Amino acid sequence: MKAVFFDFVGTLITKEGENVTHLNIIREVLKRANVELDAEEVWKAYEEESSRLFSELAGKEAKKIREVDTEALKRVAQRYGFPVPEDFWEISLEMHSRYGKLFPDAVETIKALKGLGLHVGIITDSDNDYIESHLKALGIYDLFDSITTSEEAGYFKPHPRPFQLALQKAGVKPEEAIYVGDNPMKDCVGAKNVGMLDVLLDPKGEKRDLWGNCDFVVSKLGEVVEIVRGLR
Repeated sequence: MKAVFFDFVGTLITKEGENVTHLNIIREVLKRANVELDAEEVWKAYEEESSRLFSELAGKEAKKIREVDTEALKRVAQRYGFPVPEDFWEISLEMHSRYGKLFPDAVETIKALKGLGLHVGIITDSDNDYIESHLKALGIYDLFDSITTSEEAGYFKPHPRPFQLALQKAGVKPEEAIYVGDNPMKDCVGAKNVGMLDVLLDPKGEKRDLWGNCDFVVSKLGEVVEIVRGLR
């Protein structure tokens, strides 16, 4: 084993933190629009619309995340009758940098893997500016040897291209790498389809019905270190 790659949202940063981030994005949007609406209600509508759009795009040619997020917000804004700020993406970047929250053992795990001499990278459905600003805000940007985004690869996971590009950057064969993610279909299946091993992070065991798609299942990131040691 020579390389370990991680997904980002739900794998290195918590989904709970992402929910807080998105709620605060909506609060700021409504504040700018000067409208009296229930922020949580609008946020839930935005999450549903965003999830629907991204589900339709899985495995397909990539669009910029900012375009998908803006389209989701436009649909919700039309429904509730408020304008979308022209600087919506800047608001989004700011709130992600402010409220993003790492899993407690994320930094320790990354450093332990690097201590084993492994290439440690990220493969994520993300725009380049989003992931760079977010990682820098979290103070972990310099911990990664490579970062591969859907914007750069031109396709969303589970399409092979993001995984193949990351392997090329690391200079390793698929069988020499392992991928850690929280989505059984996009992460486990995507990695497996190019010949990589895969690990599902499922802290609460909520995805048990889909564990069969994955080579390994862990409840904490730190368990990945033991898996890698066992494979070497």
